[in-house]
Amino acid sequence: MDPCLSGRSRLRGHLRVPAPGSSDTVDRMSDDVSIGGESIRLGQFLKFAGLLDSGGDAKEAIIDGYVRVNGEVERRRGRQLVDGDLVSYEDRTVRVRP
Repeated sequence: MDPCLSGRSRLRGHLRVPAPGSSDTVDRMSDDVSIGGESIRLGQFLKFAGLLDSGGDAKEAIIDGYVRVNGEVERRRGRQLVDGDLVSYEDRTVRVRP
C-alpha cells in the first residue's frame, strides 16, 4: 500500500506554508530551486527548498515514503540530486537547478 494513502504519517504538521501573495504561491508545478553547485543530498534539499522545516521532518518523510524523485518514491536521504531532478512532497514539486 502506498504510504501516502495509509494516513499513518508521523509528521507533525511542520510543512512550510508560504505567505499569501508570495512568489511561492504563483506556480507550484514549475518551481526551480538553485542549489549553488552540481549536487545536493535529498534530505538537505528538502530543507533548502522549504518543503520541510527540519532535518528530522525530512528524514521521517523520506523513510515513510512521502517523497518522490522523478516520479518514484525515494527512501534514501543521502540520494544525490543533480540538475533537472524533480522532487515532490505533498502537493508541491520543485526542480533542482545548479
